[in-house]
Amino acid sequence: MKKQKPDRGSFTLKKRFQYWFDNRMTSGSLALIRILIIASVLLAVMIAGLIILLGFNESGETASVFWNSIATVLNAWMPYFEDGSPGYLILMSVIAVAGVLFTSVLIGIITSAIEEKISSLKKGNSLVLERDHIVVLGYSTGEYTLLQQLILAAGGKPTCIVIAEDMEREEMEQDIQGSLDIPKNVRIVCRTADITDPASLEKCSVETCKTIIVSPTDDIRTIKAILAVSVVLEEKCVPEKCVNAIISKDKYRFPPSLAASNNISTFETNSIIAKMIAHSCTQTGLSEVFREVFNFEGSEFYLADFSGLSAMSFAELTTRVDHGIPAGIFRDGNVYMNPPADFQLQETDRVLVFSEESDSAALLEASGWAPVEREVKEAASEAPTSIMIIGHNETLPVILHEMPENVAKVYLVAPNITEEEKEELDQVSIENSFALHYEKRNTASEKVLCDLAKMAEHIVLLFDHEKDAEEADMEAIFLLLRLRDIRKRYDLSFNITMEMQKEHNQRLVGLGDHTDFLVSSSMSSLILAQLAENPELIGVFRELLSNKGNELYLKNVGRMALSGKHTVRELRQIALQQGYILMGHLDAEKNSHIDLRLDEEIMLADEDHLIVLGQV
Repeated sequence: MKKQKPDRGSFTLKKRFQYWFDNRMTSGSLALIRILIIASVLLAVMIAGLIILLGFNESGETASVFWNSIATVLNAWMPYFEDGSPGYLILMSVIAVAGVLFTSVLIGIITSAIEEKISSLKKGNSLVLERDHIVVLGYSTGEYTLLQQLILAAGGKPTCIVIAEDMEREEMEQDIQGSLDIPKNVRIVCRTADITDPASLEKCSVETCKTIIVSPTDDIRTIKAILAVSVVLEEKCVPEKCVNAIISKDKYRFPPSLAASNNISTFETNSIIAKMIAHSCTQTGLSEVFREVFNFEGSEFYLADFSGLSAMSFAELTTRVDHGIPAGIFRDGNVYMNPPADFQLQETDRVLVFSEESDSAALLEASGWAPVEREVKEAASEAPTSIMIIGHNETLPVILHEMPENVAKVYLVAPNITEEEKEELDQVSIENSFALHYEKRNTASEKVLCDLAKMAEHIVLLFDHEKDAEEADMEAIFLLLRLRDIRKRYDLSFNITMEMQKEHNQRLVGLGDHTDFLVSSSMSSLILAQLAENPELIGVFRELLSNKGNELYLKNVGRMALSGKHTVRELRQIALQQGYILMGHLDAEKNSHIDLRLDEEIMLADEDHLIVLGQV
């Protein structure tokens, strides 16, 4: 038998009142205060009416009765015995008691409203009223490189950095203030927000900011954050705002047309780290050079304006720029990095310089410039070497493809590698002329690991990108500690290049000789900070971090026959004749010296390396 739906007319007056009252009670503090005031006035009017109707107002002044009734409710004052008749005193006492209740409830409502507002402010839910600020979407405890670099990039300029994350505002602020030294010119504003929700992002005022950075996080969340920002910017009619982000895998890369139309710049970290691993594994210290070039603690790339460039060659320019390294020419919206020595400059050209400040590089007088009179000796070929790679992931083909020419053998310890992956890797080894050997032994055995460590001069540790970042890092750390122990006990000399994901994990084992660390989150943050501060140089960063064009290398001084004393001016010319830009040098203790003074004299030893920018 079907049940009949209840007729709305069947609800009793009591139920309807309860339903109305429940709705009003959930309408917020203002609605409650409004109900309380109305109820107080109605009660005062009703009591005053009774007093008048029953003739308890001996004075006969009707207006004064109404006023006294309302005043008693508000002040909750009990009447004095001599104020009137017993009936008058009883009714006014009722109002006074009601006034106590109303006042108590009102104080409670106001207190509760203030507490809610304070709680809301603590959570960071209020709108940010800033202009030309930097918006950072995403925050992770222990990952501070991005904020450190943004603070360094600010220099002495007033800067506001707005950080949005689905965390308590107080928690973020306490963590940041306890971990970073924040100068007075930098203000950090934290907001609790879902970075994948356009409505939640509006509180960050992205439409009035200078640039938007999606802090390194998982790829799916990064893509959602980019799309959410794009929605907000489209609604606010400001699509020209720069959105900079890092993704780890190529399959999440934004289509070029969509990225261009929404002013989105993304870099693929796995590919970038793979390339750095390939170059760093045989050149100990190069990973630190990468960090030094991309961070804001020393020098960075700027576009400088010099007068008197007309008809000057790039070779002459390299011998006349002091307090900075000329690395390319900006012309017609394009940067030409490492141009030929005879490249003719125009007066309207801007110079890409690597210097401490945007205005620190200076163009000196010509003073009878002449090219260096020295026969350039080609660097002797490096001795063949072997590499042991423990672990594998989807970037392994890139690593093998980018291996230096002197790599003769590569041993791959990857028990779970598939036949399809082997075919691809074998093809890469044939194209690059090195022998690829597969080792299926279990590295959990100390004897096996010891045998493997003795087979190669360089060891690379890779992790599975499908694993949890913390789990993968800890597995790599245990393996690193075991290899260091083997190296010490058996007096071996191999160096280790280690891929990690989290910056705070790298700090746990960062103190170790002959170990290069390439940390995804750290390198990603350095790149994002550079993009935020120098958006016009995105082409430069893309070239430095791609597999094509100019890259950073270490060139052995002994093989280049450059041992002895030289001025920086001489070394710049010698490097340029070989097709390189001299960035600095790395001494035998792996200490880098970058952006040297033009007339500074350097004593180079055979074990030292020149840090150069160029193409192989």
